[in-house]
Amino acid sequence: MPDVTRIAVAGFGLVGKRHAEAVRRLPELELAAIVEPDDAARKLAADLGAPCFGSLDEMFDRVQVDGLILATPTPLHVEQGLEIIARQCPLLIEKPIAVTSAEALQLTSAAEAAGVPLLVGHHRRHNALVRRAKSEIDSGAIGQLRAVQTTCWFYKPDHYFETAPWRTRKGAGPISVNLVHDVDLLRHFCGEVASVQAQKAPSVRGFENEDLAAALLTFRSGAIATISVADSIAAPWSWEMTARENPAYPATNESCYLIGGTRGALSIPDLRLWRHESVPDWWSPISATNLIAEAGDPLSLQALHFARVIRQQEPAIVSGLEGLRSLEVIEAIQLAASTGQLVAMETPKAAEGSAPLDAATRYKRAENV
Repeated sequence: MPDVTRIAVAGFGLVGKRHAEAVRRLPELELAAIVEPDDAARKLAADLGAPCFGSLDEMFDRVQVDGLILATPTPLHVEQGLEIIARQCPLLIEKPIAVTSAEALQLTSAAEAAGVPLLVGHHRRHNALVRRAKSEIDSGAIGQLRAVQTTCWFYKPDHYFETAPWRTRKGAGPISVNLVHDVDLLRHFCGEVASVQAQKAPSVRGFENEDLAAALLTFRSGAIATISVADSIAAPWSWEMTARENPAYPATNESCYLIGGTRGALSIPDLRLWRHESVPDWWSPISATNLIAEAGDPLSLQALHFARVIRQQEPAIVSGLEGLRSLEVIEAIQLAASTGQLVAMETPKAAEGSAPLDAATRYKRAENV
């Protein structure tokens, strides 16, 4: 890139700090500004050497930026996202894109109408492990993809909920809070979802929300995925504890994705490719090849990609429309778990780069098919 791309970060919480650090480390990018209303957080942000502002308006009036990463709480995404889009500023918005798909539709429609790039921070797609796995799947290394098993189990300590009581309330359980990353990867590997079935269990700690759920996703490709999530199970099988993306989580040598095809199988993130020695045959020997993926911080790779999108050098890997579609699957899981009924997703008719359909037309609520 011939010139430095100036990126601002709004929100200096746990995720915002990581974004700001990633941008600051990259010579191709410049941390142009930080937006954070909290005085104490702004003092910490000032240590990064970038100007700090208490509001988006103040930042836009004082600083010229090429793009902005929005890492504020999800309920603020729509209001702030619309303000950023109105300023004609390219936007990378943290996942989930919004609280509901109806709100996400406001953002994607506004960005489309304004011609402003809108990306969603599903950074796992930028992980070299995921890129290598996707390449192997697309190359036919495992044959036709038939099934995926996904495990997302961990134990959130009591203080996680005590410091933010909203996490104990209805709608703030692990389906909404944790699964959207996994759903995005399942869509990345398998394509669009055709139907959803799900069950959930009430919190063992007495909270309003669930702390355990399981879903079965059927894809238009014919593949089937099962996914189990819990924030009350002490276990090593989750992306956070296996992928080594974030040093805040203790690392294990386990995998949390098992991907099966007609000619082989692949586990992620350890990247072990299993195949029979000759033709697939359960009586013939089967062995694993350990695949290699390049190193690289996914948040840094995502930031560099954002800069290239801003410069119109490549299309968005995870567009606003992609974020909307993954959020719709989360809503379908919530609905299926609440009603016990199969939820059929409508075929997406909006092409990339065109205005998305109203979310109500994208799936049939609680319809038995």
